[in-house]
Amino acid sequence: MLLIISAGLFIIQYVNPGNDTADPEEQDTQENTEEKPNIEQQNDADGNEHFSVQHTEYPGEVAPNFSAEELIEPPSVNWITNGGNIFNGRYSPLEGIDTSNVSDLKAEWVTSMGTGLEFKYSGESTPLVYDGVMFNITGDNHVTAINATTGEFIWEYKPKLTENLDTLCCGWATRGVALGDGKVFVPLLDARLVALDQETGEVLWETVVDEWEKGYTITSAPLFYDGKVYTGVAGGEYGIRGYVAAYDAEIGRQIWRSYTLPAPGEQGSETWPEDSRNWLTGGAPVWQTPAIDPELGLIYFATGNTSPDLDGSNREGDNLYSDSVMALNANTGEYEWHFQEIHHDIWDYDLANPVVLFDVEMEGEMKKGIAQAGKTGWVYILDRTNGEPLIGIEEKPVPQNENQKTSPTQPFPVGDAFVPQGVTDEDVKRDLPDDFDGKYGDIFTPFWDEPVTVKPSPQGGANWPPSAYNPNTELFYVLGNDNYFSYAHYAEDEENKFELGKEWLGSVWQPVEQSPSRGTVTALDIKTNKIVWQNDWDTIAYSGILTTAGNLIFTGHNDGRIIAYDATNGEHVWEFKTDAGANAPPITYEVDGKQYISIFSAGNSLAGTQHGDKIYTFSLEGEFESLEDISEEDVITSPVSEEMDFNQGKEEDKGEVSVDEGVKVYENNCLSCHGAEGAGGHNGPTLQNTNMDREQLIQQIKEGSGGMPGFEGQLTEEEIEAVTEYIMSLSEEDG
Repeated sequence: MLLIISAGLFIIQYVNPGNDTADPEEQDTQENTEEKPNIEQQNDADGNEHFSVQHTEYPGEVAPNFSAEELIEPPSVNWITNGGNIFNGRYSPLEGIDTSNVSDLKAEWVTSMGTGLEFKYSGESTPLVYDGVMFNITGDNHVTAINATTGEFIWEYKPKLTENLDTLCCGWATRGVALGDGKVFVPLLDARLVALDQETGEVLWETVVDEWEKGYTITSAPLFYDGKVYTGVAGGEYGIRGYVAAYDAEIGRQIWRSYTLPAPGEQGSETWPEDSRNWLTGGAPVWQTPAIDPELGLIYFATGNTSPDLDGSNREGDNLYSDSVMALNANTGEYEWHFQEIHHDIWDYDLANPVVLFDVEMEGEMKKGIAQAGKTGWVYILDRTNGEPLIGIEEKPVPQNENQKTSPTQPFPVGDAFVPQGVTDEDVKRDLPDDFDGKYGDIFTPFWDEPVTVKPSPQGGANWPPSAYNPNTELFYVLGNDNYFSYAHYAEDEENKFELGKEWLGSVWQPVEQSPSRGTVTALDIKTNKIVWQNDWDTIAYSGILTTAGNLIFTGHNDGRIIAYDATNGEHVWEFKTDAGANAPPITYEVDGKQYISIFSAGNSLAGTQHGDKIYTFSLEGEFESLEDISEEDVITSPVSEEMDFNQGKEEDKGEVSVDEGVKVYENNCLSCHGAEGAGGHNGPTLQNTNMDREQLIQQIKEGSGGMPGFEGQLTEEEIEAVTEYIMSLSEEDG
């Protein structure tokens, strides 16, 4: 065991407030009948702190070293991997809840995680369930084991993340944990991987995957298979060298590491300039949980954007293996094949959506397929044995810009796009401000020193929210985003200079102010890549999809609703409004013959949604028809929630209003949307040239608008004053 408990370990014992004056005999009785939780702060051999507490005895069986057959099986009683099984299909054969009775679904239990409420955190995790126990993780890496039938806490674990952690481009979010061989495998945002005892939550081993100071972080859920734990790394916006790595599940040592950027002389290196360091700083991170085909012995994943994201002037070529679907030998990490979806990406069209494996009959022959939903708005459907298109993908000429060293062609899949792929004259008249006079164009329109507005935007198309495939309907379900972003390149900007551990975008992007954001929920025929049905939303679609044999799909909405549609025709058949943005994928499971639907509804920074901290679980025998029926007493809470809710990252000193204090408030609440120093964010305008005066800024911060939430009530008056001072200082520096 790598973990050692330091001599300075201390235990805080929780007692009832009235116990100070209680009768000794009565106190003894209480102590005998009511077990009080102990919370422990521990330090491992490297001095890393974590807090853990066990509330009750573990009620279920310990997960085995799952066999390949168990991991391929579609999830029914249990949900044991992030994607439901190692094919990532998010399809369950459970059919107790179907189109005939889904309208009777009611909330069975609601549990408050007690942490991650600050705006910098996002709730994106897919809970796991095994033998009646649910495992979940919040945006600040708080992990819980919960009774899946009652919502009661079994144990909790929370690490103390590196105090100065600031290399997170897109908010503080973790998408799940992995499970196997009696362990819960936890990815930490500061690029550590931890194994917890499944029954107690105690740390069994901890491994440093990489150095967060260089921009490496982990946001995706790991994958357990064949005694190994697989994880990718995020950080493409920081000039990292992307990779996937496999670790021994028993002791945490690395087995292999496979880079997504080829070193000089390796296959693919010819797609980068010679005598350059691009292979060390070129990006190509891995944002999502891989999939595995045990029969072929291959692990599959999709890679992210190049670095710098938006400036192609110094990286001539296709820039492999960025923006690619890749297949590696699952035992050795050796390269097998790739398919690049975007050559020489300058639009941040990275492949954030998880790959999905499927088997389907085409033209009388069973095919082993793999599908990946792109930010481009297309689904790329390939043969997973060799990476060749199952449905045609054509290389077509695209507009050129000599400065950007653009690729002469791009892959165009045969079939339908699930979001608009260009800005038309009609769009400008309908959606954009009257004073808009910028250039605009279709997908793959390049840009340089004059702003150009295109669709899809860096948000997609399909972003990280997972897609799903239903083998009964033979439909692929995907969430899409449709909004307006402008790009421009300014050679002297700080964004163009590489600095270790700093964002390196290479150009400027921002949403077009006062323009709408829309979303789509789309079902495509897996055999033709044609749209079968589509539902339009008046906001981006930012959660994920579950589909079942009950002919249903479930998904979350920014306004807090979990929604069910008929999987065949898209008819809206049920909804329940939670108290926060429902921005995580739903799951289903069964205990004692009873089917449940669960979703972690905690809001999302990049979606600009209401934050919360609750898991909502539904059944046909549930008690609560609506949120109004759920009282505070009905919500299950942890007795140690306050102690677990310590601040992560940079400490916030409460003091007088100052620009320095404003920096801290900004980094915790605004950075993910607006970017470091007010530029280069992911869905907020640049603040370095804001034309708002002091009072307008304060009003905007308090009330929000245009997709930005209001912070009145979340930030104190002093914090609002401080962040206003900081934003005004950015504008003064720029001017």
